[in-house]
Amino acid sequence: MTSKVSPERPEGGFLGCLHAAALIAALTGAAGSIGLWLRASQHPPLLIVVLFVIWVLSPFAALLLADVVSKRWSVLNRAALHSVMLVVTAGSLAAYVYDALRPRKAQAAFWYVLVPPASWLLIAIVFLIAALISGRMSRRGERA
Repeated sequence: MTSKVSPERPEGGFLGCLHAAALIAALTGAAGSIGLWLRASQHPPLLIVVLFVIWVLSPFAALLLADVVSKRWSVLNRAALHSVMLVVTAGSLAAYVYDALRPRKAQAAFWYVLVPPASWLLIAIVFLIAALISGRMSRRGERA
């Protein structure tokens, strides 16, 4: 199944709204995640700051990069991308806000170490499922 939206013109309808919401959410989530991490950190060395910023931003950067290259993807794959952008943002911010409201004494960086790989795992699962479904749908379309 291919998209009727050409790469040259903007998306319309529900997918366009989902795309706009996903972009806003991802940028807000990235900024909020770093802001909450800076609030939680206790003046670490510069190297730790740089490494944690890269670590915490990595899922958002990957999703935004995928959004840039997704212009020719099927509608299903783009919808999956935009949906996972919203879920990763909501989940990351929820975990980081929880940590801000109930900080841990031991293992203070627990959520900031756990959330990025969990986000990567979710992204991989969603993309794999969307690719499998999209592949099945296009094989059915070729037979018809």
